[in-house]
Amino acid sequence: MLDDYLLEQPIAVKTLKNSIIKNKLAHAYLFETNGYDKIEMFISAFIKSLLCPNNFFESSNCSKCSICQMIKDNCYPEIKIINPDGMWIKKEQLDNLQQEFSKKAIIGNKKIYIINEAEKMNVSAANSILKFLEEPSPNIIAILVTNNIYQLLDTIISRCQVISFRKKSGNYNSELEAISNYSFHDNLKKEEFVNDSNNLDLVNAVKKFIDYYEVNHFDTLLYTQKLWFNYFPDKEKNILAYDIMILYYRDILNIKIGHEILIFKNNVDELLKIANKNTNYDIVKKVSKILNCKQKIRNNINLNLLMDNLIIDLESR
Repeated sequence: MLDDYLLEQPIAVKTLKNSIIKNKLAHAYLFETNGYDKIEMFISAFIKSLLCPNNFFESSNCSKCSICQMIKDNCYPEIKIINPDGMWIKKEQLDNLQQEFSKKAIIGNKKIYIINEAEKMNVSAANSILKFLEEPSPNIIAILVTNNIYQLLDTIISRCQVISFRKKSGNYNSELEAISNYSFHDNLKKEEFVNDSNNLDLVNAVKKFIDYYEVNHFDTLLYTQKLWFNYFPDKEKNILAYDIMILYYRDILNIKIGHEILIFKNNVDELLKIANKNTNYDIVKKVSKILNCKQKIRNNINLNLLMDNLIIDLESR
């Protein structure tokens, strides 16, 4: 139940508990996970507290009623979970959801849908869910889950109550583990990423690319094949590479403003060199441009052209 997470996520727990106790539930929640690795269990605890007839917040009080057991077993009929279909969440998935949720509930009077990795909605899917959020049913609650809130449409964010989870401390066993925790929602994907030693080469390639760009600037255009596309030839790998770029620049910003380095603790010298060359505004602007570039991959833009445009854009003031 929710109180099981009070020490780890005090603000999120208190906010959600108050909304249940006061019967002031939002029609849509946006969970900004910040790499929190127990988000699936937390969501399950939240839903149990919502739907359990006893509204318990502590597991010790729960008598393991049938409702809670069905939620635990992922077989409660009024809960629907949407995950990316391949690289994206597609409009057809959300159209099917809306059609299914137009029917009367089999159990209870609330229906809940969860959209994992909500930042992966393509444009048509984002517009489809926006219409759903604009005309909320009193008996339907949405939970959108993302680790990259800035990739969501502002209009979607504005229609949700944002719950930001406390960032996990940077005490990871490896660089790959840290990156996986910020880049993937699914625990199986995290495990696969960490256990694939080839990903170390990909991470090092991103770091090398950024280090080279920060010294050579426009000249990087001459070496994108060697520095980038030899390692990242397809869309999926490019998306991963852009995520790693964002995390690398975020640690550059962390070191510049005196915060803890979260991931790239073995690259302090390189981070310092780049931090000293850039203002805080420069770094934030670069992250914004990389995010924008990553978003364009969804539009089937030529990857070579996209990278060329990114380098040119990074050089513009």
